[in-house]
Amino acid sequence: MQTKRTSIILLVALIPLSFILTQCFTKDKKDDARGQVFAGSASCVKCHQKIYDSYLQTAHYQSSRPALEQSIHGSFAHGANVYQYGNGLSVVMKKGKDGLYQVGYNHGKQTQAEKFGITIGGVKAETYLYWKGNELFELPMSYFSALNSWTNSPGYDTSRIDFTRPILRRCMECHSSYIKEIPQQQIDLAHRLVEFDKASLIYGIDCERCHGPAANHVNYHTEYPEEKKAKYITTYKTLSRAQKLDACAVCHSGNKGVFQRSAFVFKMGDTLSKFKEADFLHQTTDPKTLDVHGNQNSLLAASKCFMMSNMDCNTCHNVHKNESANLLAYSQKCMQCHSEANHNFCKMGTALGVTIKSNCIDCHMPLKPSNVISVAASGGKKEIPYLVRTHRIAIYPEESKKIMAFMNTQKVN
Repeated sequence: MQTKRTSIILLVALIPLSFILTQCFTKDKKDDARGQVFAGSASCVKCHQKIYDSYLQTAHYQSSRPALEQSIHGSFAHGANVYQYGNGLSVVMKKGKDGLYQVGYNHGKQTQAEKFGITIGGVKAETYLYWKGNELFELPMSYFSALNSWTNSPGYDTSRIDFTRPILRRCMECHSSYIKEIPQQQIDLAHRLVEFDKASLIYGIDCERCHGPAANHVNYHTEYPEEKKAKYITTYKTLSRAQKLDACAVCHSGNKGVFQRSAFVFKMGDTLSKFKEADFLHQTTDPKTLDVHGNQNSLLAASKCFMMSNMDCNTCHNVHKNESANLLAYSQKCMQCHSEANHNFCKMGTALGVTIKSNCIDCHMPLKPSNVISVAASGGKKEIPYLVRTHRIAIYPEESKKIMAFMNTQKVN
């Protein structure tokens, strides 16, 4: 009798779970290329409208998007749409009947024309990709915000036009939420490049790229809206410090170490060392050897603030908001730890006055030129530094001198 009663109780308890698990396969929704257990970011709107709308403005969400006129900041106007290499070669950005193009010329003769397909980035610069069949390539011209003009794409030879740089899966793993790679056996054996399923591309970094598959979560809370505790989803606050850091390090730990498994498979709460080869674990944290572009994780790890606290990326970053230019917001985060009461306030605080409350960042996390990215103005003669804010929080004497010199100028004026 007791055994029968226990079985009935167990069966009743399993009903909600079985309902959720079957719902993710039967619910009428647009199929997600990642599988039935994914709900798609649009399903988050009903319960998380404010967060969703705010997140749409962030660099993560806009890390890739269709290359349309409204998503390309470079000008197509006559006179502002040409990049000169200075040796008879040029690239002209043109509007065609079926889209936007980059067109190469050699002494006025057209050599190649390719259509803008995907826009990558957009805060400091934009790079563009084009489709050739199922293959992706980078276009030779990018847009550089600091110049407000077209420049050579990062790392490109400034003496020739190059349409041949292939885009591999790893590029898309940090600039999109998913794209399916066509298995090699379906391609000509002599084929050396990667082919993608265009229809599978999910632009940007969407909700489920960070929070994991949400179909069960959405279905459960749709059926039980009174339940306020998040079910069947991974929340950031439940993770350990190491797990939080690994979630960001998937894309913000530099190029050292090769992914043995696709980063698209990584879910919040996973361990990065299970995906990235051992070299990643032993890479140096010497800031002199770390480039400011793409390796924020190791730069932060080299910071005294990091080593003497339990901080992680989310301590300063609210990933649901676009705060990239809000130095005040970041400075207020610094003030939460560094104060006169804690006896660790900035020694220049008195001299800086109220300024220190609105801008700790330029002194302690200054913009530094990247060694792996360089761009050139039209003509190929003037190299422009690609400045990225370092994530090694430290004292930079040269930056302090600049700030004090500026303050003294303000006093004189």
